[in-house]
Amino acid sequence: MKHSDISSLSFGEGRGEPFNYSRRKTSVVHIGGTPLGGEFPIRLQSMTNTSTQDTEACVIQAKRIVDAGGEYVRLTTQGIKEAENMMNINIGLRQDGYMVPLVADVHFNPKVADVAALYAEKVRVNPGNYAQDIEKIRAHFIPFLNICKENHTAIRIGVNHGSLSERIMDKYGDTPEGMVESCMEFLRICVEQNFMNVVISIKASNTVVMVRTVRLLAEVMEKEGMQFPLHLGVTEAGDGEDGRIKSALGIGALLTDGLGDTVRVSLSEEPEMEIPVARKLVDYITQRKDHPFIPGITAPDFNYLAPTRRKTHAVLNIGGDHLPVVVAQQIEGDRETNKQFTPDYIYSGRSLPSVLEEKSEYILDADIWQGEAHSWPAFSYTHLDALETCDAKLKFLFMPYMALTDEVIECLKKHPEIVLFSQSNHPNRTGEHRALVHQLMAEGITNPVIFFQHYAEDEAEDFQIKAAADMGALIFDGFCDGIFLFNQGSLHHTVIEATAFGILQAGRIRTSKTEYISCPGCGRTLFNLQETIARVKAATSHLTGLKIGIMGCIVNGPGEMADADYGYVGAGRGKISLYKRKECIEKNIPEKEAVDRLIELIRKNGDYTE
Repeated sequence: MKHSDISSLSFGEGRGEPFNYSRRKTSVVHIGGTPLGGEFPIRLQSMTNTSTQDTEACVIQAKRIVDAGGEYVRLTTQGIKEAENMMNINIGLRQDGYMVPLVADVHFNPKVADVAALYAEKVRVNPGNYAQDIEKIRAHFIPFLNICKENHTAIRIGVNHGSLSERIMDKYGDTPEGMVESCMEFLRICVEQNFMNVVISIKASNTVVMVRTVRLLAEVMEKEGMQFPLHLGVTEAGDGEDGRIKSALGIGALLTDGLGDTVRVSLSEEPEMEIPVARKLVDYITQRKDHPFIPGITAPDFNYLAPTRRKTHAVLNIGGDHLPVVVAQQIEGDRETNKQFTPDYIYSGRSLPSVLEEKSEYILDADIWQGEAHSWPAFSYTHLDALETCDAKLKFLFMPYMALTDEVIECLKKHPEIVLFSQSNHPNRTGEHRALVHQLMAEGITNPVIFFQHYAEDEAEDFQIKAAADMGALIFDGFCDGIFLFNQGSLHHTVIEATAFGILQAGRIRTSKTEYISCPGCGRTLFNLQETIARVKAATSHLTGLKIGIMGCIVNGPGEMADADYGYVGAGRGKISLYKRKECIEKNIPEKEAVDRLIELIRKNGDYTE
């Protein structure tokens, strides 16, 4: 394949059948005493948010990351002084028995990478910060590779959405194809120079862009005979439940397909808080190894590299062009209402509640249903005869993949009023859900599908991570007409329903609240990020549908929040700049005034309601 042929790849081929879990085969990269790739476990990492010139603070924070289970620690090296101080940080950790490899994060100045390679076990470089001309890139990059060879230093080629070079932007725009080509230019130089100690990351805060780009990168590398390992992460994922859901959705979708050799969950919290989240996510996906075989067959017209929403017909407000619905479980006693997260349907099983939600419809077991107002029957696949004779305009059918027989397929073709609840007890439930939808597509069946996902969780974080990881690939494949999260643990129903709506929003298929694109902070951050996020959320969380970026500095700020409606970006010590989309509206505002000025800007543009 010619180097210029990314745009002409056959996107229908994908990376193989998507039903059975196995990790992608990669080369091994040696990073200090902790190699990754090959048969090694998926590694976890985080990044300090202290000044890299403050040796003691960096050592203390790095220790906390390692004690939490982190296997690599990254530090920002925005200048020569920071790069040189990596030596002192390294010494401080080693003398206390911490042998964790350190990663230098280089932005803007390629010369800093040359220095960092002397003192760090790995150096991250951003192709978008190198010269425009490919020959000038070679002139800077090849000497850097030689320094890395001499010092046994690994590198990470880290491409970020929104920080591509002008040359790439002119040819491809800010697209997955452009991000992949930006990365491949550097990988080809590495291969030419026989430098194989390379990890790749290709990130975005938009999960759709992130997943599609990594899928495409893996395909392009495969076509060019490369097996470099992948670093996964959703940039600027935010904090709290939003950060956990967004990260688990994007990273989980890729891990599900066997992609990824090291993970960083980027939360706007203390760095060590990222590690347990990453651990739970990786363990949840990799426990699928050696699961019972799922005999799925890929639908001929499915495009893994550039999926679109599966074509379905509408049944009332489900499927077709409608937004995906949320189905909730009925609880005993009165339900607490949340205007932002009112479920579209409530499964009440054997009886309707005494008081009905005004904006919700109800689902009853078919043998109980008597045609009550605002209710609809749900059938088991073992009761097709009863389904055939029922005259409801909407019927739900609970269906596991292995029960999708010829008889069921014929029934679906005759009854367009059926909406399927895809259910699975398989260790790799995502694989079975996928297999069911692929078979429907192959048969030309357009009935909508809602994914029924059941859990028994008592901790909100565990539930959020697992539910988002299970739904990621299904959403990005374009299969989701609805979601039904059913939990038999002790979690309150409002947590379950907020998670369902959060998953749909993180997947960019239904918006129900304000979205915050906030970075995790690093040594470049010039204000208290966590306090600022809390203040912005307190003033704006009641708004619906806005995207607000809160970025610690200018390095990734404007690029990563490119699709945000408004942005709050650190411009200097105690100074903030405000953005309306990509346009900087006000510069160098005193930090104490900045949140109020942000609200004024939102109000001035007619997007603020009390």
